[in-house]
Amino acid sequence: MPTAPRGEEGSFRRFFSNLGPGLITGAADDDPSGISTYSVAGAAFGYLPLWTALFSFPLMSAVQLMCARLGLVTGLGLAGVIRRRYSPWVLWGACTLLIVANVINIAADLGGMADATRMVTGAPVALMVPVYGLVIVSLLMWSSYRSIARVFKWLTLVLLAYVLTAFVAHVDWRLALHVTFVPHVEWSRAFFSVLVAILGTTISPYLFFWQAAQEVETERAMGRDLAHRQGATPAELAACRTDVVTGMFASNAIMYFIIVTTAATLHAHGKTSIATAQEAAEALRPLAGAGAYWLFTLGLIGTGILAVPVLAGSCAYAIAEASAWRGSLDRRPARAKKFYGVLAVAMLLGIALNYAGLNAIKLLFTTAVINGVLAPPLILIVLLLTSDRTVMGANVNSRPLACLGWLTLAVMIVAALGLFCT
Repeated sequence: MPTAPRGEEGSFRRFFSNLGPGLITGAADDDPSGISTYSVAGAAFGYLPLWTALFSFPLMSAVQLMCARLGLVTGLGLAGVIRRRYSPWVLWGACTLLIVANVINIAADLGGMADATRMVTGAPVALMVPVYGLVIVSLLMWSSYRSIARVFKWLTLVLLAYVLTAFVAHVDWRLALHVTFVPHVEWSRAFFSVLVAILGTTISPYLFFWQAAQEVETERAMGRDLAHRQGATPAELAACRTDVVTGMFASNAIMYFIIVTTAATLHAHGKTSIATAQEAAEALRPLAGAGAYWLFTLGLIGTGILAVPVLAGSCAYAIAEASAWRGSLDRRPARAKKFYGVLAVAMLLGIALNYAGLNAIKLLFTTAVINGVLAPPLILIVLLLTSDRTVMGANVNSRPLACLGWLTLAVMIVAALGLFCT
């Protein structure tokens, strides 16, 4: 077999070597809340929401890229930059929005994982929620998130089952492609709920804080202190852009195929509402038969174990940066007690919320709606910071990036207003 030319091989290796925080962020974006939201969208409206996958891709890429650049250029996480640039009420207001959204999201993801586990094992949800919570906290305290991601990222490959199912489930590709490129909006509360949920689960507040924090962590791992982390070379910014855009593309590709699959299997057969994990898993039956339940469960567990630490960790990063504490997921608990204390409290609150008697699938969807409503103020802060020369120096947002950022803010606000006005 002929070998690839050295230049092509080098470019291929460079591409994958540039993938890091952005790719992990993209994987965490397809969390149990996202999977449930896309399933609900496809079941309720068929192929009609497919345009949101194409439309939201540049928007989410722009916001995450701004957050990544902020961390890379300043050497600080998002909360750390806000603390230095704005008044305490802005700082703690932003942290409050994040914590409210994240605790509810943690509760929803743990509940979704437990509900899916009950479907295949019969284990009670009330038992599995704290089990998953304690397992995740233990893994974070005695291992590291990087180690967890290396292991559990392989479980997220189960989501490729949605891609395969799309090609055996008799998809109406002519209609699917038409509505992908020709947006359709219904002026109804149900449609705007789905629209806000999709935007909220793809453009989520916790990802803003996490992306910036992980860019800082990557530089810390290289042995750079704050003085040496500040500033970024054109090569570093280009690598950051490749990483983020690739991660967001992978995330939205999975979103697209989940909607396609549920539209072809559930909506097409009159199943327009999803209330249980079992009903959501039925979308995979054309590919896996009775094994669909196991595929769905493994996908939810894999994405949950990747996403829940991101949710709890972003709370800890935000509070630690806001309070000027030392702490990160790369430090041992004994050297970052306050950081891990915040993480543990966020997890405990998420676990406790599961005993409020809420339906797991509905809570996963509702969480996405809440994220969509709470995201605009944080997007505005990110936009202002990354357009500020006193913060970013010569690396302020380019005009195209700034325009995409402001468009994202406008779309999120209009969608939320549409939800409240219908």
